[in-house]
Amino acid sequence: MRKVIVFLFLVFSLVGFSQEEAWVYFKDKPNSATFFSNPLSELSQRALDRRTVQGIVLDLKDAPIHQSYIDEISNSVGIAVKAKSKWLNCVHVRGSIADIKALKSLPFVLNIDFADKALNGSSNKIAAKVKSKATNKTKETAITYNYGNSANQIQMLNGHLLHQLNYTGSGKIIAVLDSGFPGVDLATSFKRLRDNNQILGGYDYVNKSTNYFSGNYHGTSVLSTMGGYVDGQLIGTAPDAKYYLFITEDAVSAFPYSENPVEESNWVEAAEEADRVGADIITSSLGYFGYDNPNYSHTYADMTGNFAFASQGANVAFDKGIVVVASAGNEGQQVEKHVGIPAEAKNVIAVGAVKSDESYALFSSIGPSYDNRVKPDVMAQGQTVVVSDIQGNIGTANGTSFSCPITSGMLACLWQALPTKTAKQIKELLVQSSDNFTDPAIKSRTQFGFGIPDFNLALANGLSVNDFSKTDFVVYPNPTFDSISVSLPNDSGSKTIAIYTILGQKVLEKNITNQSSTISLKSLNNGTYFYKIESKDFSKSGKIIKQ
Repeated sequence: MRKVIVFLFLVFSLVGFSQEEAWVYFKDKPNSATFFSNPLSELSQRALDRRTVQGIVLDLKDAPIHQSYIDEISNSVGIAVKAKSKWLNCVHVRGSIADIKALKSLPFVLNIDFADKALNGSSNKIAAKVKSKATNKTKETAITYNYGNSANQIQMLNGHLLHQLNYTGSGKIIAVLDSGFPGVDLATSFKRLRDNNQILGGYDYVNKSTNYFSGNYHGTSVLSTMGGYVDGQLIGTAPDAKYYLFITEDAVSAFPYSENPVEESNWVEAAEEADRVGADIITSSLGYFGYDNPNYSHTYADMTGNFAFASQGANVAFDKGIVVVASAGNEGQQVEKHVGIPAEAKNVIAVGAVKSDESYALFSSIGPSYDNRVKPDVMAQGQTVVVSDIQGNIGTANGTSFSCPITSGMLACLWQALPTKTAKQIKELLVQSSDNFTDPAIKSRTQFGFGIPDFNLALANGLSVNDFSKTDFVVYPNPTFDSISVSLPNDSGSKTIAIYTILGQKVLEKNITNQSSTISLKSLNNGTYFYKIESKDFSKSGKIIKQ
């Protein structure tokens, strides 16, 4: 009987893999002028505003893919179009080798890239192919949450300090790309999100369905680390952010297409939709490295930051002003231990996992990338993480699947506090606040990357302005006991000095001139403060220590 089962498995395997996967790239976008004359035909006002704030101009990637090209491909013999990408100007198709190769004769086709690398011969490869798998301190306060057992995963990042300043993700939109969200529409742990209309929409790219409260439970638990709310048990890192829920991972369907490169194409298509609706952050607890069909699988040599299809899409999302966060992966104890796709992409924040005591979680995938970039970028709690299941029960789970959204939620809080910053600046503030950033000898860089971020420090650094048009200002004495004086150049006019707590609260402000440049700090408690001196022409910042 066992021989029969094995034989049948081999037969079905051969049948399943007789259909190939490929990306078909187009030469142009004939209707791009129509888009540029009316950008709102393709992008929401919020998406356009994000570009404006960050100084990002519209380009050809923003224009829609030409529908007649898609239609002609769809009508070709033996071809099924499974996904599309306007950013990369291509469609993902499934069919026989002969039928896919026949598409090259179409006048608008630029190139065909098979998921099986061996079928591409010596031609230039535009994208790569893969498996997609769900990887597994304050003074005055505005808000005090009863975090319960979820406190550690937030306090480790000093995220509670941002919450206490009422930076809870309000005004920010997070797109969650995962395998399903059953129970989010019913469970009590998501009632607050529902009552406040914080779930803005979503889509199931696997089944081409508007029912995104379906699929695998994984995305439900992921969302709970950001938006879950059960007083005294679980508070998410961004309880007041708004969310789009996109299913891109097929974690339900049976063999042979349960792990297929189309999931990578789904990921890019969902990222494009996240851009269209105006999302600020994409968080994805999915990883790509090997597929059911080993001919499609990646190797470590592919981890060069912009080779794989999903990595290319993730980098474009960042170029459009979106912060992209991805799980580093759970392969730390496997033969292939390295961070996968899209976390390995150059502009993606790859998040690894630590235990509750900040020690390395052995399952967390390691770096560096093949081209020797630091990966993972940062770390957060990924072992014994407090999450909600689809019934609303609160328990714990392990995986970089959870360290990733924990970090994403805190990034929403940070960006709320620093709304004029660009995606690039927010990413830099995160990395530079991490405990392994300046001294990699403290921890293994291959395991920890830049380390565990301190969002309170990131906020403080973000409030500092280092735009010096003058270099001859001196604030002294520093440290001080009672007062400080500001040495100003002779030609300077009236200026303002403001003093902030390390939490960003303004506690003192005064106009200063050459004749009046001493500021009393007697009313302030001992500790570290930030100052900012401003005029219409410049701004200078620094730290003051009051003893």
